[in-house]
Amino acid sequence: MKTVIHKAESRGFANHGWLQANHSFSFASYFDKEKVQFGALRVLNDDVIAPKMGFGTHPHNNMEIITIPLSGVLKHRDSMHNEWQAVLPGEVQIMSAGIGVEHSEINGSNTEHLSLFQIWVIPNKEDVTPRYDQKTFDAEGRKNKLQTLVSSINETHEGSLKIHQDALISRIDLDKGETFEYQLKSENHGVYVMTIFGKHSINENELNTRDAMGISDTSIFKIETIEDSGLLFIEVPIN
Repeated sequence: MKTVIHKAESRGFANHGWLQANHSFSFASYFDKEKVQFGALRVLNDDVIAPKMGFGTHPHNNMEIITIPLSGVLKHRDSMHNEWQAVLPGEVQIMSAGIGVEHSEINGSNTEHLSLFQIWVIPNKEDVTPRYDQKTFDAEGRKNKLQTLVSSINETHEGSLKIHQDALISRIDLDKGETFEYQLKSENHGVYVMTIFGKHSINENELNTRDAMGISDTSIFKIETIEDSGLLFIEVPIN
């Protein structure tokens, strides 16, 4: 098993006043040659956005963008005629930028901060027609069991959102004292495990809230919880 550990405090951090941004990988003004990407995973940003603030209209192309609100309300508008679509905690949003799309993202609340993860995955097919989707996922569906959020558009995995990459994004909420074995779908894949909350160990490495571990060169690994823990798995091709 090959592993890389990214402790929460080692991430890139940018304080823009209205935006507190933590970067697991090189992004914007933050650059670390050891943290450019993990296989096809290019970006994992952990953002907190002030009330009524957000990102003005900006373009993307040839990137699969996945947004997971953790608290607050996200409002999204784009050039695909989605007009200030609300995306709430419990929902996941995907956008295939393809040949090009413009969008805006704002905190839809006048009083509450918005907390979210935004993930960019490099696609395996470029210049596709842009597409948008979102879906609600019941928290009970990840209680001590794996809940798949996103999978490949070429697979028939029911209930998940689809992107143009042989990837799997999933979540699990584990009780204290539980163990869970994660089975990779391919020997050519790796998994980036982000600790949303709690404390657990993988391969005798203790991970706390917002610590992450990249795992590859294995078919299976075991998680043992020390406290109640929420985990996000991003499985992607490594090469």
